[in-house]
Amino acid sequence: MKLGFIGIGLMGKPMTLRLLAAGHEVSVWNRSSDKLRDVVDKGAKPADSPAAVARVADMVMMCVTDQHAAEAVLFAKDGIADGGKDGTLVVDFSSIAPASARAFAARLEQKGIGLVDAPVSGGVAGAEKGTLAIMAGGRAEHVERARPVVMQLAQRFTRMGDSGAGQATKLCNQVIVGSLVAVIAEAVRLAEASGVDASKLPEALKGGFADSLPLQIFGARMAARSFEPSLGSSAIMLKDLENAAAVAKEKTVPLPMTRTAAELYRLLAAQGRGDKEISVIVELLAGK
Repeated sequence: MKLGFIGIGLMGKPMTLRLLAAGHEVSVWNRSSDKLRDVVDKGAKPADSPAAVARVADMVMMCVTDQHAAEAVLFAKDGIADGGKDGTLVVDFSSIAPASARAFAARLEQKGIGLVDAPVSGGVAGAEKGTLAIMAGGRAEHVERARPVVMQLAQRFTRMGDSGAGQATKLCNQVIVGSLVAVIAEAVRLAEASGVDASKLPEALKGGFADSLPLQIFGARMAARSFEPSLGSSAIMLKDLENAAAVAKEKTVPLPMTRTAAELYRLLAAQGRGDKEISVIVELLAGK
């Protein structure tokens, strides 16, 4: 298929490389053009604007930082809405506010452009291996049209409801992961303070009720104080938890654990460490 991909970052790059490896023709755009080098070397075709991508692609995928970046890519001058045609389908892998996803879908529909909000879970490793879990919101026919391509990136692609439902599900995911990473950091610090080799926690707890992918991945990195290469920044996690808090406030749902975890990520941001991986939270608990 003729595809487009906008946002060649931590997640967008390996996803684009998988699409190229599957034989698709992929046009790409990124705000920082230097990040296109690796995908262009593998056959991607660089475009000079999101509109240019939309003009040549039947399906445009995007993965950008937040709802502000998504709105700019979609609706700014030379955005996707300028270049898209009747029948163009946009699949947005970004994590944004559910209300923004609903508003964007309504605006694009006026131009005959479909939108599936399809945030992802599984991190960089999942993007590289094609094992992402992707939760979708949007019209059923749009989700099914996207499915054959998306399943080349994922092990699971689940429609959760109409526009915004995918984003709401991703917030549930982030409530769990963001809180769990903070709890794992507490466990690592407790082990260290008790004279226990914290690096053995993932092995010792594997298969028990405390086991999880975050424990196996981030617990080991915390114990080793090994935070590179980054698997996701604390600033992105804070953005997602703040979006979750906004929805919870609107729906009068208490999120005490989430709010506590968010304060730790907010402290990292205040210290100028928002660009660091989320497992750096262990250093806050170590007094650093």
